[in-house]
Amino acid sequence: MSRVPKLSALLAVGALALTALPSNAAQPSRSSLASAFQSASAKYDVPREVLVGVGFAETHLDGHHGAPSQANGYGVMHLAANNVNKTMSEASKLTGLPVAKLSKDDASNILGAAAVLDSYADQAGLKDRSRIGEWYSVIAKYSHSADAATARLYTDEVYKMIGLGVRTAGVSTDPQQVTPDRGAYAKVAPLGAKVQGADYPGAIWDPASTSNYQVGRTQAISTIVIHVTQGSYAGTISWFKNPSAQVSAHYVVRSSDGQITQMVAEKDTAWHARSANPFAIGIEHEGYVDQPSWFTDAMYRSSAALVKNIADRRGIPKDRDHIKGHSEMPGNDHTDPGPNWNWDYYMQLVNDGNPNPPQYNFTTWGNGVNVRSAPKLSASVVTTLAGPTRVFVECQVQGDTVTAGGYTNNWWSKLRDQKGYITNIYIDDPNAKLPGVPDC
Repeated sequence: MSRVPKLSALLAVGALALTALPSNAAQPSRSSLASAFQSASAKYDVPREVLVGVGFAETHLDGHHGAPSQANGYGVMHLAANNVNKTMSEASKLTGLPVAKLSKDDASNILGAAAVLDSYADQAGLKDRSRIGEWYSVIAKYSHSADAATARLYTDEVYKMIGLGVRTAGVSTDPQQVTPDRGAYAKVAPLGAKVQGADYPGAIWDPASTSNYQVGRTQAISTIVIHVTQGSYAGTISWFKNPSAQVSAHYVVRSSDGQITQMVAEKDTAWHARSANPFAIGIEHEGYVDQPSWFTDAMYRSSAALVKNIADRRGIPKDRDHIKGHSEMPGNDHTDPGPNWNWDYYMQLVNDGNPNPPQYNFTTWGNGVNVRSAPKLSASVVTTLAGPTRVFVECQVQGDTVTAGGYTNNWWSKLRDQKGYITNIYIDDPNAKLPGVPDC
């Protein structure tokens, strides 16, 4: 749902181990972002782990250059300005900072969120601020969710981040063994306890507001549209329940584990792709188009299984003419799912459920001559090397945005949970074929 400009896809060059970098180059330095959390925590007596947990659950600590989410939320901490969530104006009143600065300056945004959380803690009568488990109701209020179940979904995700610890964008927190005091929320059934989806057995049924979609169809279903939420999973579900949103999708997929919530029955017309709405099924994916860390393997696999099910049930060809991105639909000005969405891998999963994701791509060069292979899914990719001897071969695994040799690239990079180091191979025969990709 975003108009974020395309990222460049330059090849990272150099024989060195790669380190993940934040995707937004305009963000403050790592040290200044970490310092902002520390300062805000000290000023407003909000545990740093709570601040970082909220920020990571909302945005993965990326301010996105001040661009708004679909719910009109801004910055690392998603200070919002909509009809049900007014944390932006609250932050401005509490800190005296203008909205423009709270929206675009990460340190101010974090400070504003701390001020709001502090005020909510005061209202809740929270006495011992150091007891992280007792912040549950305060965090739930910060979410301004459409209902208690969605508020619990949101807050449980924050506590999950607190429990795991966060290490990204130069900000780190140690894992905390915390038992959240859910209070009244302990009686609220988690979202996953709701009934199965109306159409897909693997989904949870949690309907959107009836003000945000049209009952019935005026055209036969022929297209499946892939979206990115420009926001969090819980926030998107809450937004689709807001009668003023005037937007919805049939399904929403969570990044961390691929959980799916169905919000509009397929027989009805969700509002997600303008003129394509009458013949399309919309699937939203948690995250932001310019931030590849949201596009997990769990998300790809879960979404692909959903698409395969829909296509098989409805006789929709499983190809790119019928499974499209939002940006490819007529009459739309959005960019999602964007350049970080791995269409090749996704369509492979949709069509044959191959359990092995593509791990390696490669490039070659030597003595001033570059020979680059096209990205392939097969593990037996080879190419003929014309030109000089002593050709250098570089292999990397897919993953997060990295910088090496003066280039930034979000495609040929390192998976967070694998070593992924570059390997040097020298081939003396200029007409030799490269070894199979996994041998790199």
